[in-house]
Amino acid sequence: MGILPVIEQSKGELEAIFKDLHAHPEIGFTETRTAGVVAEKLRAYGVDEVHEGIGKTGVVALIKGKGGGNRRVGLRADMDALPIHEESGLDYASQNPGVMHACGHDAHTTMLLGAAKHLAETRDFDGTAVLIFQPAEEGLGGARGMLADGLFDKFPCDEVYGLHNWPSGQPRNFGIVKGAAMAGSSFFDIKIKGKGSHGAMPHESRDPLIIASSLVGDIQTIVSRNVRALDACVVSVTQIHAGSAYNVVPDTATLAGTIRYFKDEVCELAERRMKELCDGFALAYGVEIDLHLRNVFNVLQNDSDLSDAYMEAAGDIVGAENVVERDEPVTGSEDFADMLRVVPGAYCTLGHAGTVAVHNPKFVIDTGILPVGASIMARVLERRLPLAG
Repeated sequence: MGILPVIEQSKGELEAIFKDLHAHPEIGFTETRTAGVVAEKLRAYGVDEVHEGIGKTGVVALIKGKGGGNRRVGLRADMDALPIHEESGLDYASQNPGVMHACGHDAHTTMLLGAAKHLAETRDFDGTAVLIFQPAEEGLGGARGMLADGLFDKFPCDEVYGLHNWPSGQPRNFGIVKGAAMAGSSFFDIKIKGKGSHGAMPHESRDPLIIASSLVGDIQTIVSRNVRALDACVVSVTQIHAGSAYNVVPDTATLAGTIRYFKDEVCELAERRMKELCDGFALAYGVEIDLHLRNVFNVLQNDSDLSDAYMEAAGDIVGAENVVERDEPVTGSEDFADMLRVVPGAYCTLGHAGTVAVHNPKFVIDTGILPVGASIMARVLERRLPLAG
């Protein structure tokens, strides 16, 4: 089958939309311009309903098929960018200093717009397409915000699908993991309140830097000595901040980082041990240590049967030889997991010619996958809502 005809004819338009979104990135919950572009395009394509302001800056559109069925299938894309200064050298690079679409959400939004155009024009399905343009995926809780705003109460779905670009150097390669596919994640902040001193007289201090340095090392024992070898867990300290002068032992030091996991009980263990370590260090050194933990992402669970359906739909577009069921989940996280806790569905990766990893200032997405992703999303909906006869 290949690229769907309406989308094939719209390749130039989709690339123009993508480049415009890429040049005007917006951080989570500030995607006002992006949401405006999305709503404008959806109305131009003739969708039946457009709802704005869902979860602050989210957009939801409805398209009714030719049949009179009551089933509804959701398709979701994320819209937000990252606080990264772009170094791609593209002629359509970010015009907003310090903000960049370094994860390809501009491509995901464009793909779903392409699917919307096809579905609104052809309507070769029985039921309703629910198109979800989500804000704030990058750790800010956009999916939870939309859910709290009644996403699936206002727009019920029987199943829901999403995708993410994958800079693998393998264009059109579709991959999916059944079951636990992406890790859950908790973020942590640790503030050590010690006692400062002159740098020449450290014996008069309760040095928070020494404590912070020791705590970084001991936090690593959570995985190496507390988590079962057969259970996956990653604990990374990614920030340490302290001091402002060469000759001053500071009063405070802060640490921050993330816990990644595939079982809730593993996360609970890691969080408990981190608290015990902080309490122990506070007692041992006579300082105050405040630990703040917050769950940001749930484990992303792909429904097995709907994963099969997604693979079949992708095979129609990219060929069965380019569809791969993967065995190993990834320790990255994705807040589409929150939607999948409410509605069953599946989430895949779509490879492209780029090879620079996401969240990198030099990340460049291969625009050739825009019609591919749009076609896969439209096709899975058509397959899941087939017209009778």
